[in-house]
Amino acid sequence: MTMIAHTQSKPVLQFGASVLILGGALLVLASAPFWAGRAELRLLMEALSYLALAQMWNLLAGYTGLVSVGQQAFVGLGGYLFFALAIFGGIGVVPALILSAFGTAIIAIPTGWLAFRLNGAYFAIGTWVIAEVYRLGVAQVSALGGGSGISLPVDIARSLAEGRAEREMVMYYIAFAIGTASVLLVWGILKSRWGLAMTAIRDSELAAETIGVNTRRLKFSVYVLTAGFTALAGGFLFLQKLRITPDAAFSVNDWTAFVLFIVVIGGLGTIEGPIIGTILFFALRQVAADWGTWYLMLMGAIAIGVMLMDKRGIWGWIAARTGWSLFPTRRLL
Repeated sequence: MTMIAHTQSKPVLQFGASVLILGGALLVLASAPFWAGRAELRLLMEALSYLALAQMWNLLAGYTGLVSVGQQAFVGLGGYLFFALAIFGGIGVVPALILSAFGTAIIAIPTGWLAFRLNGAYFAIGTWVIAEVYRLGVAQVSALGGGSGISLPVDIARSLAEGRAEREMVMYYIAFAIGTASVLLVWGILKSRWGLAMTAIRDSELAAETIGVNTRRLKFSVYVLTAGFTALAGGFLFLQKLRITPDAAFSVNDWTAFVLFIVVIGGLGTIEGPIIGTILFFALRQVAADWGTWYLMLMGAIAIGVMLMDKRGIWGWIAARTGWSLFPTRRLL
C-alpha cells in the first residue's frame, strides 16, 4: 500500500511543481515594467521575441522534420508588411502587426508550394534561396526605401501611448503576449490531434503514414502557421527598432542561425528547450558580445559540447534523468 501511494503521488507533486515554477515565472515577467529599468525592459522584449521565433522553428524542425534555414524570409516579410500597413495604410500598431502576420501566412502558401517540391538538405537550401529572393525583391521597392530601408515615423510609435514610460510598458506587454502565446500555441497543438500526428511523424514518418496520417498536408499546415507567427514576432522586432532594411530584415545570422543555436542547445523537439536556450543565449550575449569573433567561436564550441554531451540538448538530458516535464503532452492509456 505504501508503494502504491508513493507511485500515485509523484505525478501530483510534479504537476504542482510545474504550476509553481510556471506561475512564478509568468508573475515575474508580467511585473517587469514595475521593477526593471529601461535597458532591462528592452532586453526582455527582445528575448521574448526570440523565444517566439525559437518555438516556431522548433515546432517546424523538431516535430515535422522540416529543417529550414530560410525563416528569415518571414521575419523580413512580417516587418515590411507591418511598416507598409502602418505607414501607408494608416492602420494602428497592433492591428497592423496582426494583419502582417496573416498576410505573411498567405504569402507562405505559394512559397511553401515551391519549397515542398524539395526534400532533405535541398529543402533547407531552398528555403534560404527563397529568403534571398524576397530580400532582393524588397530592395527594389522604392516606396519601402529600396536597399537603404525605411524608418517608422515617430508619431506611429507614439500612438501606442502618450508618455515614453507608458509607451515602453505597452510595447513590453505586446512582447510578453507574443512570447507567452508562442509557448501556449505550441503546447495546445501538441495536446491536440495535430500533436499526436506530429509526434508520430517525429518518431517515424513512415509509420505515421501507415496509420493514416497525411504527413504532407500536416507539414504544409505547420509551415504556414509558423510563417505567420514568425512574421508577428518579426514585425514587433522592427517596431522596437523603428527602422527596417533588407539586409537587417532578411539576415540569416540574426533570425535563423541564432534561433537554431537556441533550439539546439536547449533541446530540439521539446517546449522547454527553446525557453532554456533563450535564457542561455541572452546570458551569453550579455557576457561575451564584446569579444568579437571569439563570441561566435564560443557559441559554436558550446553547441558542439552540448551535442557531444547529449544530442537531445540540455532539457532533453535533464528530462531523461529526472522525468521532469513543465509542459506535459503525453497521453497515458
